Amino acid sequence: MLRIEGLSKTYRTGDKALTDVSFEVPAGQVVGLIGPSGAGKSTLIRCINRLVEPSAGAVHLRDLNVTGLSRSALRQARRRIGMIFQEYALVERLTVMENVLSGRLGYVPFWRSFLRRYPGEDVAKAFQLLERVGLTEHADKRADALSGGQRQRVGIARALEQDPELLLVDEPTASLDPKTSRQIMRLILEICQERNLPAIINIHDGIRAQSFTQRIIGLQAGVVVFDGPPAELDDKVLTRIYGEEDWTAMRRGASEDDEEDAREREERLAGLV
Repeated sequence: MLRIEGLSKTYRTGDKALTDVSFEVPAGQVVGLIGPSGAGKSTLIRCINRLVEPSAGAVHLRDLNVTGLSRSALRQARRRIGMIFQEYALVERLTVMENVLSGRLGYVPFWRSFLRRYPGEDVAKAFQLLERVGLTEHADKRADALSGGQRQRVGIARALEQDPELLLVDEPTASLDPKTSRQIMRLILEICQERNLPAIINIHDGIRAQSFTQRIIGLQAGVVVFDGPPAELDDKVLTRIYGEEDWTAMRRGASEDDEEDAREREERLAGLV
């Protein structure tokens, strides 16, 4: 379980990115973190694993106070927190398999990672994860030979190779086309359900978040202005978070996309019979 208490971040310029943010995420829950650009979503994600140092407050991962750790202890704690990045953060010249295995860097001696001699069980696990994300046949390809959706799948597998207790996902679909975005969101949700893994997904599209998360937290200027189930994210709340939009048209477009996805899944299943 993740517990955040009074988390705030003020930069040296005096700009406040977060103000007194508090919430809990139980095991297995997938939370959509929504809000306009500059609302503090990415800052919040990065404060949890201290890629950005919070100015005040505390982050607890089960029995561990992450904000109170020394640098050396923090390196070990980060093994428990998987991170999926918007821009993939892959090593382009390495193969897909090597990128996935880099999720074990915090667990193996330096010489093993330097020589790329990972334990057999780590390699076997990496193959299983590549199968789960649909990339088994790409294991030996260089990362720079993949499409954007494939690269994001490698990032998902790499994060899972850590055996994380928490998954942080920062704008996983920002660089992807709408169809691939839906596939990636669905994959993350399914994997979290399979593993009872809590996750926080920073996603700009509030309408899309309603389809793929179990709870939504809305940020506006670094303050939590909504925290509840997707069904309660009505037009009034969306307008409070983002400003005026034609939410009816946006919901209609999302519904049409979902229907198209459902038809394609049915066609694929029919082709397997």
